Amino acid sequence: MNPSLLKLYFIMGSNNCIKDPLEVLEEALKAGITLFQFREKGKGAKQKEDKKELAQKMKALCRSYKVPFLVNDDIQLALEIEADGIHVGQDDEHISVVRAQCPSDWIIGVSATNVTEAVQAKRDGADYIGVGPIFSTTTKEDAKKPMGLSGLITVRKSVGKSIPIVAIGGIQFSHIKDILQAGADGISIISAISQSRSPFQSTLLLKQELDLYTR
Repeated sequence: MNPSLLKLYFIMGSNNCIKDPLEVLEEALKAGITLFQFREKGKGAKQKEDKKELAQKMKALCRSYKVPFLVNDDIQLALEIEADGIHVGQDDEHISVVRAQCPSDWIIGVSATNVTEAVQAKRDGADYIGVGPIFSTTTKEDAKKPMGLSGLITVRKSVGKSIPIVAIGGIQFSHIKDILQAGADGISIISAISQSRSPFQSTLLLKQELDLYTR
């Protein structure tokens, strides 16, 4: 996949927002996110048909802005709504199982919380690796211990430059320069956009900062 898709990667579910999730997503799309992942998990998350309906509406928004739409973990849902790909964690379905079920042009991302997991994800054929948490985060209830910038640097050295990696976990505006210099192709953002009173403005500021250090 093109590493530039990971530049400003927004991840969100309805339970991450302080405003209507569709409004939040459209503001983020207008301001320039490059990839979106629907992650409807945790306390207060929508279930079954409600989850599917929201996913379909979010996918339609992403398509209108020509931004790829990924689904977190749920292969069946991703297939049903014809998503552009899926992201799986270490405790989710193995990438080989996902590959066997999904279209050949799907983007498949894998989470890695350490060097061993990152190297294995590359070996297994992931299109990109989500590395983190870099900093502490309250968004994910089961988040592992932060690896810091030093951990990110080590992961990049271990997997080489042939696979894109995106940093995730507690990332704020002030971290962007250091994260890109540590070897990430982009940043994954949840609360810095979804919890903002102006998702558009927050996204725009993040994008402008990213533009200073990327082409």
